[in-house]
Order: sequence, then structure tokens, then C-alpha cells
Amino acid sequence: MLLLSDGQSYSMSLAAYCVICCRRVGTSTSPPKSGTRWRDIRNIIKFTGSLILGGSLFLTYEVLTLKKAVTLDTQVVEREKMKSYIYVHTVSLDKGENHGIAWQARKELHKAVRKVLATSAKILRNPFADPFSTVDIEDHECAVWLLLRKSKSDDKTTRLEAVQEMSETHHWHDYQYRLIAQACDPKTLIGLARSKESDLRFFLLPPPLPSLKEDSSTEEELRQLLASLPQTELDECIQYFTSLALSESSQSLAAQKGGLWCFGGNGLPYAESFGEVPSATVEMFCLEAIVKHSEISTHCDKIEANGGLQLLQRLYRLHKDCPKVQRNIMRIIGNMALNEHLHSSIVRSGWVSIMAEAMKSDRIMEASHAARILANLDRETVQEKYQDGVYVLHPQYRTSQPIKADVLFIHGLMGAAFKTWRQQDSEQAVIEKPMEEEDRYTTCWPKTWLAKDCPALRIISVEYDTTLSDWRARCPMERKSIAFRSNELLRKLRAAGVGDRPVVWISHSMGDSPALKTLQDDFLEFAKDQNFQVLNFVETLPTYIGSMIKLHVVPVESADLGIGDLIPVDVNHLNICKPKKKDAFLYQRTLQFIRETLAKDLEN
Repeated sequence: MLLLSDGQSYSMSLAAYCVICCRRVGTSTSPPKSGTRWRDIRNIIKFTGSLILGGSLFLTYEVLTLKKAVTLDTQVVEREKMKSYIYVHTVSLDKGENHGIAWQARKELHKAVRKVLATSAKILRNPFADPFSTVDIEDHECAVWLLLRKSKSDDKTTRLEAVQEMSETHHWHDYQYRLIAQACDPKTLIGLARSKESDLRFFLLPPPLPSLKEDSSTEEELRQLLASLPQTELDECIQYFTSLALSESSQSLAAQKGGLWCFGGNGLPYAESFGEVPSATVEMFCLEAIVKHSEISTHCDKIEANGGLQLLQRLYRLHKDCPKVQRNIMRIIGNMALNEHLHSSIVRSGWVSIMAEAMKSDRIMEASHAARILANLDRETVQEKYQDGVYVLHPQYRTSQPIKADVLFIHGLMGAAFKTWRQQDSEQAVIEKPMEEEDRYTTCWPKTWLAKDCPALRIISVEYDTTLSDWRARCPMERKSIAFRSNELLRKLRAAGVGDRPVVWISHSMGDSPALKTLQDDFLEFAKDQNFQVLNFVETLPTYIGSMIKLHVVPVESADLGIGDLIPVDVNHLNICKPKKKDAFLYQRTLQFIRETLAKDLEN
């Protein structure tokens, strides 16, 4: 800037001197003789030329000297810009400051552009944004600020376009991503988290967590959070187990396993259930109870007011290697996200940044829990609400692909929303590894295969408690009936918008009982009346129970519904819903059935 200013002052001095010389020639009082007139004029021209040449040489010398004195290392500037903090483009507030010729020329160009924009705005009857009439930013910063402004537009379509453009941008410098992270609003942040291509630099680190109270621990604070929640409007079994857990002193719990709080021992005998149950910490037990509390809106308010969002985040970080703990925490956050008045608190506490990273996880369960939370937060593009146990496997990100139909996956006895629908294990793996080790399963064929083959489908997997898998199985209170559970599941599916489109149900065996037989008869009557298409697979091989016992769980005669196609398959009961590979008959026949049944809907 100094260089431009000095150059300007030199050029002005030279011009003034030339004008004076011309005036002296033109105001001479004694007219020169004709012979000497031309000679004098030639001398003046020579003098003027030498003066200009001398001035130019002087200017060049001064410019080179000043340039040498103020030379900057541009590489240093670029290295500084690449650092992970925000740069604010500063403009002097002193209007009298001399900015130089180049700066003034640029300002004149900006004025001309603004006049053109203002004129076109009047012609096209579009409002001209006043902030752009005064702001002065570098060219490479324009895209960032324009997208930020678009993301805060009153027009929803414009906002969505801005978020999509941001997510698809991969050539910015680090500081530009950080600038967006600091300046964007919650809607934009959530939209970026639900955009598949978004760079994680769009998300700031969560704010620092408050310090633990003196002489306290994370476990103790979790128990205090549970104790602070109301005991009203709760399931009787939840009340029973919550009061039992809280009645145990922290000292006795810690003494059970050398300081480890667990379900075993005399303190919590109800943990004994079907088969071998591994010991779990009191944290896990409290989290299970808080999950149920979080299904009640007023209890969510209490969790937030008592610092639950920060405490759960501390636990999430401490147990980064324990997926079961993390999934229960995400279940709670997902339930809280059903309450729109808590969205701002969830965003401020940093959960969006954590879930944006979890969405990119290779672990399908972790990514699906994160997808549920972000979908419940995203009120820009999602009208449905996904309650606990309802997980969208596809699409988990924002998409422009129209959804034509829903495919629901319903697991059976001792099943789960994810592990039931994994790829087939080898026989050796089934024998040697217990079914409880669901963390090892990383493939879910509805998500990886079906979503790719039928992108116009919304694929939902449902999880619910069965009698043997229910953690409350030994509750002395009355257990829930099949009618109660089915009504509860129906309510959740309606909240997710199931029924607004054509639906294909894919389910695994739920066992045999008089109540189920009655349900089956009712279903068959309804299916025949509505002309439903039905496809039924049945196993022909026995299933291993442990390493020694084989059992034919569902014989062919039991699987015959008397409606639709019945196809025997040479697999056991566990693998009847687990194709071995993508070109296996089980998957290809299922895919064919879906395409044929939904042919008209998918074509439209």
C-alpha cells in the first residue's frame, strides 16, 4: 500500500511541473523572432523530454528501492493461512487513508458492478442485497460468504441448495471450512452432517465439558441423574429396577467386583436370565433405565436441565471402545431429539459434530444410530420422526432420489434390527462364537445390497424386545402382552410415516404359540381379502444349539401358510434370512419379489 501511495504522489508532482512550464511559454511578454522561435521551442521540447525521462528514471529507482525494502515472503503468508483458525479480513475505518491507485480502481469497478446488479434487480424485480453493496472481500472468499448468505435465506430451496454446494466443495483451504463451521446456523450444520460428501472440518470440536464435582465420579453422577428423574408415567418394570438400583449404595456396588459395579452378586439378582448373561457395569444398567425415561418428553426436559447432555458425552468419550454403551447413549440422544424444543441444546452441546463423524463409521449399527439422531434433528427435509427401535438403513443421508415405497425388516425371537439381517456366517463361526457378540457383524445386506439395487426404496429395520431377549425378563410385574407390544410398534411405525407409501414386510420366524396362531389366521384372512403377494422361505437343515444338539426349528409343514409361494432352501433356521453372497438364491429371489410386487410404483 505504501508503494502505491508513493507512486501516486510522484506522478502528481511531475504533472504539475509540466503544466507550469507550459504556462511560462504561453505567457511570454516579448514575442520572439521567427528564427529564434523554433529554436526556443525545440529547446523547450528537449528540456521537457529530458525532464520526463529524468523523472521516469527517478521514479523507477525509487520504486525498486521501496520494493526491495518492503519485500514480503508470500510463502510465509500462505503457510499462515493454512493454519486451523479463522482469519478476519480487516478494512481500515479511516476514510481519509490513501489506499493507492490500484485500490481506488478496484473500488470504482465494484461501484460499476453494483450499479449493474442494482439495475438488473429492478428490471427482474428481485431484491438487491444491501450487504453486498458495502462489503469488500477478496475473490477467493466470495464463494464462502455467498454460500453462507444463501444458507440463511428465507427461501427453503435456496437454503438446501447452499448446503448441498457446501458439502460438494472439496478444494477450499482448511481455514475456509473452519470459517463455515463458526459462522453457519444450526439448520446448516445439521444439513451438512446429513450430507454424504461433507468434509468433517465443517464441524467444530464439542465445547469443553464441565469438571466433575469434588469427591464424585462419572458413575455416581449418572446414578444421581437417574435419581433426579420423575418416577411417574413409567413402565412398572422400569420403576422396579430403577428403585432397586438406586437403593444399593455406591460402596456395596463397588465392593462386588473390586470397584466394578455390575449386575452379579446379591445386590442385583434379577440379572440372571435365559442362558449365560455376561456381567455389565452399573453404568450400562442406569443407561438402560434412562433410555426408557427418555421416551417421555417431560423426562427429557429433566435430563437436559440436569446436565445430562454433557454427562452422556463424557461417558461416550470414556467408552469409545464399548459399542454397547455408546449405542445406549445414542438411543437417549435420539429420543431427546424427538422434542424440537431441545434441538438448540443438543446442537450447542456438540452432539451434531460427534454424530457427523459417527455417520461415516464402518460399523453399521453406530452409523444407523447416528442417522436416526440427525434425521430427528433435521426438520428441513424430514417430516417423519423415528422413535426408539426404528432405524432407517436407506437413505441415511439427504437425497434428491424420490422414495416410492417402504421395505420393513422385522426380526424374530432373540433377533435384533441389525444382526438378524447380516450375511451368512460360516458354520465354524456359528458354533464357536456366541450370538451375543453382535459387535463383530459389519455387514447388513438390506443396507449394502438392497439399497444399491433399489435406491427408490426407504429401508427400515425395526428392533423390539422379545420375551427371551428382554432385559426385564425376570421382572416380577406383569409382562407385556403381544397385543400391547404390537400396538406400541404400530404407533412407532406410524410416526415414521409407514403406511403413506406401498409397504413390503420382510420378517423372520417368531416361534409358535396359541396367540401367534390366532394372529396368523387373522393375517391370512386379511391377506386373501386384499390380494396380498406372499413369498415364504423354509429351512430344510437342522440348527445347531451349542456344539452337540441339532434341532429342526421350523419344519416344512409348519411353514406352509396356504397362500403365496413356499420355497424350501438348504439352510438352517439361523441362515434362512442370511444370504451367503449377493448372487445367492435367497437374496436374488427376494429382490425379484420386491421388484415385481412394486413394479408399478418403481416405474412411476
